[in-house]
Amino acid sequence: MNILAIMRPEGVYYKDEPIRELDAALNELGFKTIYPRDRADLLKLIESNARICGVIFDWDLHSSALCSEINELNEYLPLYAFINTHSTMDVSVHDMRMVLYFFEYALNAADDIAKRIRQYTDEYIDQITPPLTKALFNYVEEGKYTFCTPGHMAGTAFLKSPVGTLFYDFFGAKTLKADVSISVTELGSLLDHTGPHLEAEEYIARTFGAEQSYIVTNGTSTANKIVGMYSAPAGSTVLIDRNCHKSLAHLMMMTNIIPIYLRPLRNAYGILGGIPQREFTRESIEQKVAQTENATWPVHAVITNSTYDGLLYNTDFIKQTLDVASIHFDSAWVPYTNFHPIYAGKSGMSGDRITGKVIYETQSTHKLLAAFSQASMIHIKGDYNENTFNEAYMMHTTTSPNYGIVASAETAAAMLRGNPGRRLINRSVERALYFRKEIQRLREEMDGWFYDIWQPEGIDEAECWPLNPDNNWHGFANADPDHMYLDPIKVTILTPGMDETGKLEAEGIPAALVAKYLDERGVVVEKTGPYNLLFLFSIGIDKTKSMSLMRGLTDFKRAYDLNLRVKNMLPDLYAEDPDFYRHMRIQDLAQGIHKLIVEHDLPTLMLKAFDVLPEMKMTPYEMFQHQVRGNIEECELEQLVGKVSANMILPYPPGVPVVMPGEMITTESRAVLDFLLMLCSIGEHFPGFETDIHGAKLTEEGKYLVKVLKQEVLDA
Repeated sequence: MNILAIMRPEGVYYKDEPIRELDAALNELGFKTIYPRDRADLLKLIESNARICGVIFDWDLHSSALCSEINELNEYLPLYAFINTHSTMDVSVHDMRMVLYFFEYALNAADDIAKRIRQYTDEYIDQITPPLTKALFNYVEEGKYTFCTPGHMAGTAFLKSPVGTLFYDFFGAKTLKADVSISVTELGSLLDHTGPHLEAEEYIARTFGAEQSYIVTNGTSTANKIVGMYSAPAGSTVLIDRNCHKSLAHLMMMTNIIPIYLRPLRNAYGILGGIPQREFTRESIEQKVAQTENATWPVHAVITNSTYDGLLYNTDFIKQTLDVASIHFDSAWVPYTNFHPIYAGKSGMSGDRITGKVIYETQSTHKLLAAFSQASMIHIKGDYNENTFNEAYMMHTTTSPNYGIVASAETAAAMLRGNPGRRLINRSVERALYFRKEIQRLREEMDGWFYDIWQPEGIDEAECWPLNPDNNWHGFANADPDHMYLDPIKVTILTPGMDETGKLEAEGIPAALVAKYLDERGVVVEKTGPYNLLFLFSIGIDKTKSMSLMRGLTDFKRAYDLNLRVKNMLPDLYAEDPDFYRHMRIQDLAQGIHKLIVEHDLPTLMLKAFDVLPEMKMTPYEMFQHQVRGNIEECELEQLVGKVSANMILPYPPGVPVVMPGEMITTESRAVLDFLLMLCSIGEHFPGFETDIHGAKLTEEGKYLVKVLKQEVLDA
């Protein structure tokens, strides 16, 4: 970070010459100087180039007005105002709160001023760098000789091998030098929460509005288990969102808790809705407890906020209404909600603490912020036993954490602080809003079919759009007012074939075709439904990526309308089975899959699959104990009725369990199996479209096998 922007003075010698001398002195100290054309050019430069570390300008020409505009972009950025003996110093108290330094135009003073700018730049870098990251940087720069782990010794071991050298060159020296041992005492301890690690946790808690935060280095899957192991003792009853991530199913396999499921809505598109308000009431919970064997009043609840498809709750309602001692919001997909006003009241850490309750929020920092994969956080608001919680934390945390992951989580928090952070999130929201409007504009202008977007009509300003009961666009029947909201950065594109009520059209373009086309052109879709595709407009999405997606979508339409051969349009798919696809054209493929969906009435089948849950014959923990004892066998998926599933079964997408370990599909819940078999049939008819079903193994013969409890054990 060494770029200084200099606004040229008005072209008089007594100002120009000192600036020329200063430019030379700054270059001697390693700075790079650039000269914006005017004020607008400067502001655009600061907005687009985060390496700018200071601005030099003439006070008479620009004064405090320019300072205020720069401050709106980055209030930490040092500003250097040059004045002369006749300058009017109309500096207010507000101006003095800025990082503003004054120098007088003078010849032969450049070296001293340059040294001051170097000092202030170092202070700026020190201020914006969070504590653990700073300590790690300093340690790497010191270059100590170590005789501890890791064995590659700051990367030197890789240089002793040809293939190791390739690895070293790819990842770079500093990445490997930053991979250090817990024996480095000056960095503190992640497990003991000491030194810079403790400072990092405190820094993150202040940033995210929590009372306490923890850094987790193995993803939110692990963060969820840590919270659950502490909050739900064996034998207790827990309320769990049936839309839960599979890590919660794994938690239930690890500790013998009794789950009571809160059942969310779904619409015809297959989009995961929220849990209705009635499910959170005491009356509803009392009824569920009475219907569940061995259940007692729940001690803990887990809610997925937001859903995979970007639906956020009014969390204040849940925190006030749900009568349990602790509530865990699994917010893996929304680590940014504390940093933009449209998300107020829609996150676990929003608002004040709730008397008598402790609120947890787990976030996948790596998913939509700037952090390494596996970086995650736990935020807490309320009273809890820190020592006992830390036992659960240590139980699931390695004693050899990757400090690069830890530092990336802390840096992600630092990036969200102040005006630069607000601008980051605001830019993400605005970019998604612009993309939405462009799709709508093209839809109105395009001849023939074009994509639609799952959103209300006439969107103008950025907001989280409510799923109100008097609107039809969302497709959720009997939606509660002021309860669920659509996050604008989660963009769901709709393809032709079905409307929001589930009515199937005579012709359709299944979204899987568009996804395959985009993938072959380097654009990866987050999630694909029957007629919808989900795209995430995170802070890393720029106009280049956004326009590449737009181009890919319009190119698909053009190629589809020309009815190109599958061989030419989807060569990777063609390679799956050249004989099958040899003479097939894209419209034939689209209508073939669409007809299968119509034949099975997929929208109705999908909704029925979640109407009646499979019967819980034993807890997931009890089922897993049978599995490790070898009391299981395999059967074909189509024979699953009347058998107890040993594993969770979940199709991708959406990656939500439809059968939990210990559950049995009965005649009443047969629709669950019919739904799974229908998904399988698409792959049977069209090679390359096989459904990925976690918990089921696809054999070479095209059969799906699942593990179930042995019949003699069930009958015993």
